Amino acid sequence: MAIKKNDFDQQLIRDLASILDETRLTEIEVEVEDGFRIRVARQSPVVQATVPAPQLAAPAAVETQPARSTAQESTAETPDLTKNAVSSPMVGTAYRAPAPGADPFIEVGQTVEKGQTLLIIEAMKTMNQIPSPYAGVVKAILFQDAQPVEYGEPLVIIE
Repeated sequence: MAIKKNDFDQQLIRDLASILDETRLTEIEVEVEDGFRIRVARQSPVVQATVPAPQLAAPAAVETQPARSTAQESTAETPDLTKNAVSSPMVGTAYRAPAPGADPFIEVGQTVEKGQTLLIIEAMKTMNQIPSPYAGVVKAILFQDAQPVEYGEPLVIIE
């Protein structure tokens, strides 16, 4: 009994989507027969993250300011991840430097040019340089060196 290709593909896609839900993966790809591949992916929702204070300010700089209201404080200290964020274009492992022990590509407070390498993402044994989409000042680095990252995850804030 032959299964129609469309029926087979639809059921396989449903099964793969179920696997995504069960495992919390964002992407899965399988090769079935004759080199025919099916890839199921979903975009991860925008994640609101709290950035540790040492990444937001230079360690040697200490400022004192008059007291502010709680609402003003939270918006002033937490970077807005919905704008000015450079997001991960792929799933992989993010690195801040070109090699272990080397100086990082960027630091908080550094001015970057459009096209300048911000970080590297290793995916499938390939090192992918991630360029800055625009010029500006690095306000926050939202990942640790050698940290796994997801597609769409905000990595760097540039204003």
